[in-house]
Amino acid sequence: MFKRLNGFLERKPGRLLLLVGVLILVGLGVGGGSLTKMTMGVDDYDDSDSAAVKVLDKVEKATGSDLEQGYVVLVKSDRPIDPRSAEQPDTVRRAIEVLKSRPEVKGVYDYASAKNPQMVSADGKETYLVAAVGSFAPGDGVKTAVTELQDKIDGDPLLRDKVTLGGPTASNVEGSTISSEDLGKAEAIAFPILLILLLFIFRGVIAALIPLGGAICTIALALGCMGLVMTTMHLSIFALNLLFALGIGLSIDFSLLIISRFREELGRGRSTQEAVRTTLFTAGRTVFFSGLTVAAALASLLVFPQRFLRTMGVTGIATVLGALVFALVCLPALLAVLGPRVNKWAPKRWQRTSEEPETEGRWYRFSRGVMKRPVTAAISAGVVLLVLGLPFLGIRFTGIDSAAMPQNSHAGKVYDTLDRDFPGSLQSPVNLIHEAPAGAGPKLTEYAGKLKEIDGVATVAPPRELGKGLWQTDVSLKKAPLSLDAQDTLRKIKDTQAPFPTEATGNTALFRAMQDSLGGHLPLAIVVMALTTLLVLFAMTGSVVLPIKAVVTNLLTLSATFGILVLVFQDGNLEGLFDFRSQGALQPTMLIILLALTLGVSTDYTVFLFSRIKEGVDRGIPNREAVATGLQKVGRITTLAAVLFCIPVGALVLSRLVFIKQLGFGTAIAVIIDATLVRALLVPSLMALFGSANWWAPGPLRRFHSRFLGGFQESEAAPEEGQEAEATPGAGDGTVSAGAGAGDRP
Repeated sequence: MFKRLNGFLERKPGRLLLLVGVLILVGLGVGGGSLTKMTMGVDDYDDSDSAAVKVLDKVEKATGSDLEQGYVVLVKSDRPIDPRSAEQPDTVRRAIEVLKSRPEVKGVYDYASAKNPQMVSADGKETYLVAAVGSFAPGDGVKTAVTELQDKIDGDPLLRDKVTLGGPTASNVEGSTISSEDLGKAEAIAFPILLILLLFIFRGVIAALIPLGGAICTIALALGCMGLVMTTMHLSIFALNLLFALGIGLSIDFSLLIISRFREELGRGRSTQEAVRTTLFTAGRTVFFSGLTVAAALASLLVFPQRFLRTMGVTGIATVLGALVFALVCLPALLAVLGPRVNKWAPKRWQRTSEEPETEGRWYRFSRGVMKRPVTAAISAGVVLLVLGLPFLGIRFTGIDSAAMPQNSHAGKVYDTLDRDFPGSLQSPVNLIHEAPAGAGPKLTEYAGKLKEIDGVATVAPPRELGKGLWQTDVSLKKAPLSLDAQDTLRKIKDTQAPFPTEATGNTALFRAMQDSLGGHLPLAIVVMALTTLLVLFAMTGSVVLPIKAVVTNLLTLSATFGILVLVFQDGNLEGLFDFRSQGALQPTMLIILLALTLGVSTDYTVFLFSRIKEGVDRGIPNREAVATGLQKVGRITTLAAVLFCIPVGALVLSRLVFIKQLGFGTAIAVIIDATLVRALLVPSLMALFGSANWWAPGPLRRFHSRFLGGFQESEAAPEEGQEAEATPGAGDGTVSAGAGAGDRP
């Protein structure tokens, strides 16, 4: 593959650049037109096979209403509201009229129609309305409907400043808008910071601009892939957050590795063509393996039935694909055209190499110091990681609903007000759906009376017939619908004997179903992540020991990361600094995404390091010396890559949505832990302890690797036609030389 690609680069690099340019334009055209279709769907977290979801379809067929959708409208009155009076204040009456005028609204429930005086605040100044809604127009129909309703409220003098629109439908639309706005702010902050740091790291304007241009290329190509996918499935708006952070991060990582190697080859006096060839066959191969590990880890999200997780899996694969096209096609072609001009617009003193001798540099001395006391270093780093992970044992889970919205948002204000002033409100009840005949009212009423006696139940609405043999009983809970107390109350409700077949749905039941679904699919996802990591690293190193150690160290990184997330977001220790309101729990789907992303990125950096160490071992350098020189060669590069990667993902902490903050903060912390405790201490100490056993593989696997995977191992420079490849000692960012498998060496 690399020989063929190199042939294209040597003949017509300009044509390759033109081809990539066309692909970018196509990607922007295909993907850009699909952006308006991306929303935050209320069913993004549903498993269609769960009973709580299946019953929703039955209700919608019977009534035309979607129980997952709905408006909750908070109304302020100029005069006290008397729930016993048939006369309603003008504001309340007008709000009901506006809701009923909407084509998607199937019914409106107020304190009078629901015969529920608790829908009026204690001081009589506020009430709330609940509107059941049905299907929306395809495409951006939900967003259009919510926008039109909000405009109608804002344009009515009687309702303006007195009516606040909330509920699941409005919350999802508002959440999508907030996500897009926050992403734009994050981009505006991250790009200038990255440019300044890249100028200092690359020591040249041209070289510094290339990674940012690569980010644009990567994102455009990924958008094109996502646009094609959206012809068959819906993608969540939150995919753009992952696309932005991962696209920029990978583009910078790959650019740093490839450009550094290219400039190194130019500094050795090689021609532009020779430098591109060597770079492609060394750093390019490392980038290829790195991309495989990240894509494979994120592809594991596709085993989950939840559309939100599948969206992130598709986005991750598309982003890695775009980054690989940039790094292996566009970037080498650009370097072939630029040649030494890649150093243009840089002070001469910046152009002087800052590389230290491989046996005298700081990373070399540090790693030798670690390997002098490998047991102490390994135990110390392991203990720190385990201690950081201890809070993870007390983790609690919550979902995404209006409680996760910013307090100053419309949906957030409605939720907070109802939670504070309307205990047991109907904004998120447990919906009990009964399969019962037309005359089932008396028995269901008796059943409702039993439910009222359950500890944790606030109110129980009278059972009502839906039609087609279905009845519905709404049970309001005293605690937040996604809390542990609410889950316990739901269990008690299910344990209460019903006179007819009954299924629970609503936020509390759907969250329970989601947790069961995630727990059922998580083992398979972990197996996929672990196996793909093991296979990719085995293909690169020929060892079975190194891949296993990589998986173990990655698990330690994840444990520490999750422990820190519990301390910060679950326990709310840094609420003021990061400007969020703790929900007292963490969002499980975000943790699963973080699991895949951290495993992929950590293995990505492991590939960078193992490839250099393997190269030294293949040249006959003793194990510890190969580790020290390998770390010296890539320690600076991978550390800088980690720092730069933390900027776009860390910028997600600026989001007003707490679950996006969790993803950005968690990924940044994982990268920092991997760059310090793991790569600087655990990896060299464990390499020293295992010695020659690092490169062991069973005989059959060693022979299989030598026969079928030997093509992945080539010397530092691509062989000229009819010539042997030159092996330059100390060169190469990510390859292993041809020859016997690692398992054959001591």
